[in-house]
Amino acid sequence: MEPERRIKPEQRIKDEAAAIGFSAAGITRAEVGTREQDRLREFVSGGEHGDMAWMETHLERRIAPKAIWDGARSVVVLTQNYGPDHDPMENLDARDRANISVYARNKDYHDLIKKRLKRLARWMVEQYGCQVKVFVDTAPVLEKPLAARAGLGWQGKHTNMVSREHGSWVFLGEVFTDMQLTPDVAESDHCGNCTRCLDICPTDAFPRPYALDARRCISYLTIEHKGHIPADFREAMGNRIYGCDDCLAVCPWNKFAEQASEAAFAARDDLELPPLDEFLELDDAGFRARFSGSPVKRIGRDRFLRNVLIACGNSGDTNMISGIRPLLSDPSPLVRAMAAWASKKLLPADGFSGLRGEFWGAEEDPTVRREWGEEQSVPR
Repeated sequence: MEPERRIKPEQRIKDEAAAIGFSAAGITRAEVGTREQDRLREFVSGGEHGDMAWMETHLERRIAPKAIWDGARSVVVLTQNYGPDHDPMENLDARDRANISVYARNKDYHDLIKKRLKRLARWMVEQYGCQVKVFVDTAPVLEKPLAARAGLGWQGKHTNMVSREHGSWVFLGEVFTDMQLTPDVAESDHCGNCTRCLDICPTDAFPRPYALDARRCISYLTIEHKGHIPADFREAMGNRIYGCDDCLAVCPWNKFAEQASEAAFAARDDLELPPLDEFLELDDAGFRARFSGSPVKRIGRDRFLRNVLIACGNSGDTNMISGIRPLLSDPSPLVRAMAAWASKKLLPADGFSGLRGEFWGAEEDPTVRREWGEEQSVPR
């Protein structure tokens, strides 16, 4: 075996990353190409980022890694496979069940990835006396272009990373360092003429290949969007209550992907297609307890129930009305509005009219009144 001291730092870093548990590691310079910079500028200038104001606020930092840390010379990019054990598209047929995105069915991946990044970063400092900073998703890092430049995959037409080994099922993380490391060869685009990810989108959220209008994306609407979900997209949501996997799940490169071997990436039993109506009784404390350690927890109980109620309305199951009814007087207008919408979807016209007559008089929020129908006025 070659003496350790003679092994190049780049290879030693990759070996250590593999020992820690990462699926792959690549190295690139601390810079982003002009094409990727232009894409992000176009995305933000066109308002396609929706109400994710932080993207506009941190735009210049995202397109220039050295704006995040001027001392950065190289970036070690890490991938983590989280491939599911089945085709997530099958979950869409279970209309009375809660369909949660594959990545969110267990612990928050940010926590796990960051712990591993810190382990690798500490090892690099110990071995080479370098300076380091770690980032995972929530930081203003344009990580997908960096991953492509590090040879780990390419940014597909659905704007997500695609890997030869793991398809579209990869998490990303980065270690910035002041070390001058030899970069890997960038990966080229292998999407070819395929448009499956674009064609499958239930809300037509891709205005063109390699571009996403977040305002139409179910993942954005159910996770990032804080207000009422526009009526035009509710039926298209189906039973998706947190995120959407469609464009990822149909990627042909998934045929090379293996199921994630670690228990941390396997679905919790209670989050693998649970009945929708079991969430309807959740108060804030119950919601926090149910989703402790889960990324779902960060959207809060009210937005979560907003999503669940839309799925209930799409289920066609009139038995859910008994669980929906108490939410028509919920303290949150987000919840009351979607309880009214779901009731209208599930009940015959006379049944819904009876409910409206019961709850209309006490309702003062205009967004909720619109769901009941404007033909009646609120008594004064």
